[in-house]
Amino acid sequence: MGDNNLKSAVEAIIFASEKPVTLEQIKKVLGNLDTASVRNIIDELRSEYETQNRGFRITEIAGGFQMNACTVFAPFLKKFFKERSVGKLSKPALESLAIIAYKQPLTKAEIESLRNVNVDGVIKSLGEKNLIRICGRKKVAGRPFVFGTTREFLQHFGLKSLEDLPKIEDFTAMAEKIETKNDIEPISEINLEVENEPGQVAQEN
Repeated sequence: MGDNNLKSAVEAIIFASEKPVTLEQIKKVLGNLDTASVRNIIDELRSEYETQNRGFRITEIAGGFQMNACTVFAPFLKKFFKERSVGKLSKPALESLAIIAYKQPLTKAEIESLRNVNVDGVIKSLGEKNLIRICGRKKVAGRPFVFGTTREFLQHFGLKSLEDLPKIEDFTAMAEKIETKNDIEPISEINLEVENEPGQVAQEN
């Protein structure tokens, strides 16, 4: 397969995938390329899109690559999709999600102590949306489950990894931007100035 066909193949794979595609996934499909070559092709495509001022870009999200429309065209896309049904994240869900993201891993009781409300319904909702997961048990009496964020969380907020999370005080602005873009109600100010309780976590088998 020639270089142009390889580039087109990589482009087609990323375009067709609903989720971020990793370098390893592309490498396995094409067979005769190493990881560095696949990344070089993606970099070439990204450069071409920017140079040609295309309406979409390839972004690196949650350990993979995904094709997205340019944010500058968000107002037009919002009008185009104004009739679509959007699964909304409520303000309580966003507040709990923020706490989990910055304080993970932590138990349901620890989340409730920070928010001063019962979070059973919120935890269930976030789990159903694959934004959080059970990532182990805390080594305390009763060995309660501890929760952490998922790859879908990174994808939702356009992050490569948890290291790319903004400062706590800047999370609200980021969430408002992302949620508004997705036609989801904006998040309010969140107080996360509470220290984590110490504790070790044992991973589930």
